[in-house]
Amino acid sequence: MANGKKLSKEDELLLQNFSRSVSTKSSILFYANALIVSAIPLWLFWRIHQMDPYSSGILFAVMTLVSTWLVAFAYKNVKFQLKHKIAQRRDAAITKEVNQELDPNKKLTRQEKDERILWKKNKVADMEAMTFSIFYNNALYLFLVLFASFYALRSLHPSANYLLSTSVAGGILALLSTGSAAQS
Repeated sequence: MANGKKLSKEDELLLQNFSRSVSTKSSILFYANALIVSAIPLWLFWRIHQMDPYSSGILFAVMTLVSTWLVAFAYKNVKFQLKHKIAQRRDAAITKEVNQELDPNKKLTRQEKDERILWKKNKVADMEAMTFSIFYNNALYLFLVLFASFYALRSLHPSANYLLSTSVAGGILALLSTGSAAQS
């Protein structure tokens, strides 16, 4: 800090809640889901477009990894955008729930109650934002791949179709995730 003070544990926790970084658990979940959804087009191009998996293996591997990174990037961005909106919308319900869970015989200061409410609100908002981000980005990615593969790029050779449809779908997904939605 400017005046040489170290951050307290509460300050570090508060900064962590507002940062773009995700926990290791979230990161593993994001990359695992992104790998699965990025591998789905492999079946499409192997079975429907009749691409040989052995001769196209390098193309499949590279584009699956690129798509995995782009989809995981989109997951993180959408989660960050949604987390605080969800926390604001769930504030009253979570406050009521935490107040009901507290033991009436146990005396807590107002600050301790507020800290418990804030912790619970961040936990709920984090989980809901992560879940919705995965759902939304998976649906959009698969729609874009199918649209590009069967409609926009249908006349191209299957290898070019795969390369373009997966990279364009991942790129559009990553691009859309960087924009900020209008305040509602």
